Order: sequence, then structure tokens, then C-alpha cells
Amino acid sequence: MAETGSENNEEIWKKFLRKHWKMVILFVIGAILALIGAILVFLRFVGDAQLTGLVPEMLGLWTMKHLVTFVLHLIFWEVLYIGIPVIIAIAIIFFLWWKRLPDEEREEYKRKNLFGTGSRSTSGGQGISLVIFIAFIIKVFRDGKWNVPIADWTFDYLVYSYLRALIWVVIIFGIPIAIGGIGWIFYKMKKNP
Repeated sequence: MAETGSENNEEIWKKFLRKHWKMVILFVIGAILALIGAILVFLRFVGDAQLTGLVPEMLGLWTMKHLVTFVLHLIFWEVLYIGIPVIIAIAIIFFLWWKRLPDEEREEYKRKNLFGTGSRSTSGGQGISLVIFIAFIIKVFRDGKWNVPIADWTFDYLVYSYLRALIWVVIIFGIPIAIGGIGWIFYKMKKNP
């Protein structure tokens, strides 16, 4: 009985992807642009935080007040410049697209629960954080800063090293996962029912 529900869900997703592949591509491109925008806002804020005196340039001079203030300001600017516009754009585009669907297709998607009913709690995420931290450690070692006190690091060095470690992880793991995911989607779409 569980296989029947899984097969129905798989069929509805195949049908959805075949009919609305342009919309899916639009949302993927939008997600990529939002991610790039978030990184650019972050990098701009890092530079401005030092220039305006919000945080000291030297990490050894940071206090908990600096850290909390920095994080709260960063969240504010990310939400203001990226979060709110993305949420508004998604809501408008999804609403206009959903209203253009024929009534019977909309009802079928609702009936077969295409978009799910809620979130699933997982304990994932710690593994990828560990991999990024290991890549960061390797970057610090390669730069010859392994035995240098953290108090002598600049804030820019920390941010750009961590960002570079994140990019390494995305390239090493993300590209093969993306290629595999795209291949799996095309395989499932071409598979005979």
C-alpha cells in the first residue's frame, strides 16, 4: 500500500515536471540569483562593518557585544535586501502561475498533495558543517597561519577563508550531486509508466 502512494506521488511529480518545466527552471534560476545576492550583501556588509567601526578589524579585539551586534545587523540587511524581495517575488509569481492553471489540474495537485503537508524534522546538516570546517582548517594550514594566534588574523581573512572553504565544498560535492539529480529527473521523466 505504501508503494502505491509513492508511485502516485512519483507520477504526479513527473506530470508536473513535464507540464511546468519552464516554471521550475525559473524558480531554480531565481534561487541561484538570490544566493548570489545574499553572498554579495554579506561581503559588502563585512567591509562596511569594519569601515564604520561596528566591529574592530583585528579579531583579537572582538567582544561578545561586537559579535552579537554584527550578527543582528547582518540578519537585518540580508532580510531587507534579499529576504523580503524574494518572498514577495515568489508569492506574486506563484499566485499568478497558480491562478492560470486549469481548475481540474489545480484540484488534482491539491488532491494528490503535490507540495506536501508540512516539514519533516531531520538531524542532517551537522555533517556538511563539519566538512566545511575541515576545509577551513585546510585553508588556514595552507596559508601558513596554523601557528599564528587568531588575534592576529584580520576579519577579512577569516570571512574570505571560510567563504573559500564553502566554495570548495560546493564544488567538490554540489556539482556531482546536481548532475546526478538532473540525470535522475530526466531518467524518471523518460521512464515508461
